Amino acid sequence: MPADPMKTHVVKPLAHTAPLIGCRFDPTGRYVFAGGEDNKIVRWELATGTKAELAAHDSWIHSLVFTANGDTLVSGGYDGRLIWWPATAEKPAPTKTIEAHQGWIRAMVVSPDGKLLATCGNDLKVKLWNFADGTLVRELIGHERHVYNVAFHPDGKQLASGDLTAKFIHWEVDTGKRVRDFTIASMTKYDAGFGADYGGPYAMAFTADGKRLLAGGITNVSNAFAGVGNPIIVEIDWEAGKDAMTHLTKGNIAGKIFGLVSHPEGFAIGATGGGGGGHLFFWKPDSKDEFHTLNLGNTCRDLALHPDNLQLATCHHDKNVRISLMAPKAG
Repeated sequence: MPADPMKTHVVKPLAHTAPLIGCRFDPTGRYVFAGGEDNKIVRWELATGTKAELAAHDSWIHSLVFTANGDTLVSGGYDGRLIWWPATAEKPAPTKTIEAHQGWIRAMVVSPDGKLLATCGNDLKVKLWNFADGTLVRELIGHERHVYNVAFHPDGKQLASGDLTAKFIHWEVDTGKRVRDFTIASMTKYDAGFGADYGGPYAMAFTADGKRLLAGGITNVSNAFAGVGNPIIVEIDWEAGKDAMTHLTKGNIAGKIFGLVSHPEGFAIGATGGGGGGHLFFWKPDSKDEFHTLNLGNTCRDLALHPDNLQLATCHHDKNVRISLMAPKAG
């Protein structure tokens, strides 16, 4: 069934006891996982709502990835640790813990062949790990500010990372070679009043054909201390390293993009949080303005796409994961 973004609606809230900041579906589509501000990971079975809690981190948890078969979960916390879990166990307990970064792990992603795990964080480093045994493959050094996000190109041979000042680095995976740098100026600003930079890619994903890198965050920053600005997704022409299309919101809603999806059917989805509340926005690749939006009622902190390409998960400050469906309502 093709997705119908115009019919997107919330079908199910899943409640926790603390605000949630990261979420992902497992590859089988059976579960949705979320990381919380109570230092726990929460797992819900979608069909039954059955809930399990995974506790081992000493910090908030944002980053969650899986093996291709969904048997293993790896979580990355603001404590700098990577933890391996048996994702489908009745009561999951850690099987491996690695002190991976000094400070926050901001993001992580698995290579298309499932063999490598890329992580990045506040220690200015990007690291590549053997996903199977957790051994360090190499460190990639080049960022001078906190590294906010990382994404593998669909060919598996290239890697992109982006930092606080919206400097993006293109890396060669096999050698660790730093191929080139480029900056997307609209995604960062220096606030002279507070003496601080603010911006960077809070979410990143390549299109399926690898021709564009989508990066989401904040623009038009007027107050770095309070994070006041407007959501933005930039579609970067990967070959040129330049802005090919900037997606904004018609009403200049206040907030930032905390999560994005490059949908296989060719449109982009962004989840926003901030002063304007929580929304899903939908953009076509050739249009600045969204063609649809859904108000979710509370600030979003992350966004995930189900393997069926129809369901979406958003996690929220109000302690809920909301499952939305891009299809007509039943009945």
